[in-house]
Amino acid sequence: MTKLHAAWTIGLGFCSAVLAAHIAVAQMPLPAAKPPDGATLFKQQCATCHTTNTADPVRQGPSLYKIVGRPAGKADGFKYSAGFAKADFVWDDAKLDAWLTNPQDVIPGAVMAYRQAKPDTRAMIIAYLKELN
Repeated sequence: MTKLHAAWTIGLGFCSAVLAAHIAVAQMPLPAAKPPDGATLFKQQCATCHTTNTADPVRQGPSLYKIVGRPAGKADGFKYSAGFAKADFVWDDAKLDAWLTNPQDVIPGAVMAYRQAKPDTRAMIIAYLKELN
């Protein structure tokens, strides 16, 4: 075996080992993305129109700080639609879940376009809102 042939054989063996290592790494699954929590979901899906801080100015919707247990349509400093004037319930898990599913089913004529079809997402947002009480 010539020196050139020996060097080529060693180099080829090294390249094969490196290639095998790269293939093994490429085939490893990526770590699963951490699912968002309720606070993150609220920020992504609700915070454009609602705040959870009473010091913030009112947005398109009322502050949701301490919403759980509050009578519907009764947040200070917010002018509600006519449908809310007739609302006669207190916000609890079931009402919030129904509201996030389809606001117009809860209060006909409600001015809220958001709807969330995923029960898990609704549950996480509601759990976050409950933490604010």
